[in-house]
Amino acid sequence: MYDMCRVNAYGYFDSLDENGRFEMKEALNEQRIKDFESGKYELAGGVVDPLPSDAPFYVKDYYDYYKTSRGYHKRSLNSNGGWNKTSALSFINAKMLSYSNEIRSAVLVIHGDKAHSCYFGKDAYSAMTKNSKYKKNKELLLIPNAVHTDLYDQVNIIPFAKIIDFFNKNFE
Repeated sequence: MYDMCRVNAYGYFDSLDENGRFEMKEALNEQRIKDFESGKYELAGGVVDPLPSDAPFYVKDYYDYYKTSRGYHKRSLNSNGGWNKTSALSFINAKMLSYSNEIRSAVLVIHGDKAHSCYFGKDAYSAMTKNSKYKKNKELLLIPNAVHTDLYDQVNIIPFAKIIDFFNKNFE
């Protein structure tokens, strides 16, 4: 689970304040005008390559997936040129989880407990179950020692049996 609205509006680990967000929106809107005038959009760049030795752990995690045979693909945005620079604009003001406590369907949120993104899943689960009459069919499952990209392809730690059990229990 990745809260794209949150990470675009507040930065990784909620590092952007109001002023930082304002400056980011100004720069993105200037970029949008440039893109319009040129007739094409600029890319923000995918996962950094070469990988700097001082890169944060989550960047190294992405590199180990998107820049290796594990996940590289010639058309993958993360493996190559990245998203367009202004793609964040559609997420910044959206609050997609605002009504998550009204979700009636069963939800299983799975995260590696060492994933940089784990706080997204924990907070989404909390929002879904806090003050909600629909919390009985919600579950948060943390996979010990797993990072974000481990749950993409490390089949030995992906909890397939738990997923099947959850679906069988909740979607009969």
